[in-house]
Amino acid sequence: MNRHIDFERLHNFRDLGGYRTQDGRTVRWGRLYRSDSLSKLQGADWDRFLSLGVRTVIDLRYPWEIEAKGRVPGAEQQTYVNLSVEHRPYDQAEIDPGLDPWRFLADRYAEVALDGAGQLRQALEVIAAESAPQVFHCASGKDRTGLLAGLVLSLLGVGVDDIAADFALTEQATDRLIADWKAANPARTLKWPGYGRAPEEVMRLFLSDLAAAYGSVHDYAVKHLGVDEPLISRLRTQLLD
Repeated sequence: MNRHIDFERLHNFRDLGGYRTQDGRTVRWGRLYRSDSLSKLQGADWDRFLSLGVRTVIDLRYPWEIEAKGRVPGAEQQTYVNLSVEHRPYDQAEIDPGLDPWRFLADRYAEVALDGAGQLRQALEVIAAESAPQVFHCASGKDRTGLLAGLVLSLLGVGVDDIAADFALTEQATDRLIADWKAANPARTLKWPGYGRAPEEVMRLFLSDLAAAYGSVHDYAVKHLGVDEPLISRLRTQLLD
């Protein structure tokens, strides 16, 4: 199975299937996708997207991002949900190059994990309720999308090494993400050399921080998000072979 699904205008559309869990099960292929902004879909890309049979789109962006850039084109067979998980906006192009970049990003993810509890729980509920293919996305498919992917895979029982490796696959899209930013911001200078990067270390730091604070990612979901065991069980039923 091909994890990367090629589109002309999307740079970071991937299938989360195929990962093994610690109890020997496997995440189903073709059931849960992660992506950069689906507002870019048109023409042949839109036809390709429809061929995947996606029934639910979870948009993790701010409402003002959606107003500025648009949302996934309408389709009668799809359910669209906007769950803005981030509550403290920041401009990655302006990050101080002197900061530890991966520690900085992990700290921003920690803020989302803290502030966005309600939206993250709703996202898990939506994913657990649907047996048809679904996709969640943000702008670049890296940070907010990577965080939710990390939570879902953790709750399914996928190991940290695979979760971190999945996160780092965004590195294959970095050059195109940078090119898009430069095209959209011709009068600005990209100050942060880490823009569009997604090394494994960021996800490892984030998951380690959650475990240090709550005992485990599972306990974070239960104690802070308010997720219960029946929800986790439904998530595993829907997504695991």
